[in-house]
Amino acid sequence: MDYTTFDLTIADGIAHIRLNRPDALNTMTPAFWVELPAAIRDIDDNARARVIVISSTGKHFTAGMDLAVFGSGAPSGGADTTNERGRVAANLRLRVLDIQNSFNVIEAARMPVLAAIQGGCVGGGVDLASACDCRYATADAFFVIQEINIGMTADVGTFPRLCNLMPTGMVRELAYSGRRLSATKAMQLGLVNEVFDSHEAMLAEVMAIARDIAEKSPLAVYGSKVMINYARDHSVADGLDYIATWQAGMYNPAVDMAESFRARKEKRSPQFDELLPIKRRGG
Repeated sequence: MDYTTFDLTIADGIAHIRLNRPDALNTMTPAFWVELPAAIRDIDDNARARVIVISSTGKHFTAGMDLAVFGSGAPSGGADTTNERGRVAANLRLRVLDIQNSFNVIEAARMPVLAAIQGGCVGGGVDLASACDCRYATADAFFVIQEINIGMTADVGTFPRLCNLMPTGMVRELAYSGRRLSATKAMQLGLVNEVFDSHEAMLAEVMAIARDIAEKSPLAVYGSKVMINYARDHSVADGLDYIATWQAGMYNPAVDMAESFRARKEKRSPQFDELLPIKRRGG
């Protein structure tokens, strides 16, 4: 499939999605909200890669949602009547949920997703970044919950995820004020893993991390992602119970662990089978 809002390359178990509209500050056009989830679902469903890297081009990672998204599918003026107001609101709720799903697929993907962020990560960019497993930034990067600056509440995933990634007091400050969060402060707060002097240095390190992940058992990495996400949303007791159940079904010592030990003994890189493709209804 050809994409209009980003480039996609897959090599050595790494899928690299690179936003490629720098002249437009990589704003998230209506096409982006269709293309990104389609690309990630395809990578995930067909086990095309073991890790996904999302990076960008130009001065800024993304300036967020394109204004065209706010206009597309908007209720007409004639629909805002007493009789239809509830029905219009119900449809708007479904529209927001549909947009949220564009980033939910990142969290649901079986493989880790790493974000490499330069310059501004604004509005929808924060939603995108917070849905990824790990975030890396250049020294000039900054994050803005832009929605408050245009008179709305962020609704695509910023708050449910950001409140699990950094102190809620800082989330509140950013959400209420629309102020910038620098890359350095973001690392101090735990939002980003590391800050780099240049875009090139950041990409080199992120791709090195991606290669390390791609060398590991895809099943073990998948299980780790499931367990980390589950632990975030449940109690310690629930997490311990679920990992026991997961291991009872997915623990694979005769295959992946045996290959790990063989490779170590033979002083070579282990060779693991890919995850199986997913057959969805209607697919």
